Amino acid sequence: MKLNKKLDRRKKYTRMVLKDSLMELLKEKPISNVTVKEICERADINRSTFYTHYSDQYDLVEQIESELIHDMEKYLNSVNFDTDEEAKEMTERLLDYLASRADDCKTLLSYEGDSTFQRKVTSVAYRFILNEGMTAKNIDPSISEYISSFIVNGSIQMMKLWLYNNMDRSPKEMSQLINDFINKGLYGLNLK
Repeated sequence: MKLNKKLDRRKKYTRMVLKDSLMELLKEKPISNVTVKEICERADINRSTFYTHYSDQYDLVEQIESELIHDMEKYLNSVNFDTDEEAKEMTERLLDYLASRADDCKTLLSYEGDSTFQRKVTSVAYRFILNEGMTAKNIDPSISEYISSFIVNGSIQMMKLWLYNNMDRSPKEMSQLINDFINKGLYGLNLK
């Protein structure tokens, strides 16, 4: 039994070091320019150990993205869109989550990097808002797809900018701003 715990800890540690090494490299260059050799050198782990856990660098980044997406889905599933207050709370909780993983999210949402992670985030948010939010608000189905696209893409770009501005506003302030844009539009805001 002790041997299994030791192996599990070692396995977790190895995966953590490999993930951290890849994330450091992704701050310097896109995934297409990262090699398994570089990841292993930075992690101080041999290549055979890497291949025990992942098939290549793309598999590793996929695992990192999947963990983040899974966590985001848990956040989104925990709040309803039935009221504006619940939608604001969901947005604030999502921003809290992004703040807690700011370094990883900034790296994966990089303006210069691969946009795979952003497409995944957009897909999850779009699916959730289209299925939950538009139904709850009784939006005409013929235009709900357009409205959802506008809301999701605008919100993600605002969150991305917020991360790149080093979270210069609190999650509560950003949540209020995003939800005011969604519910009131530009002309309904007090911009002073």
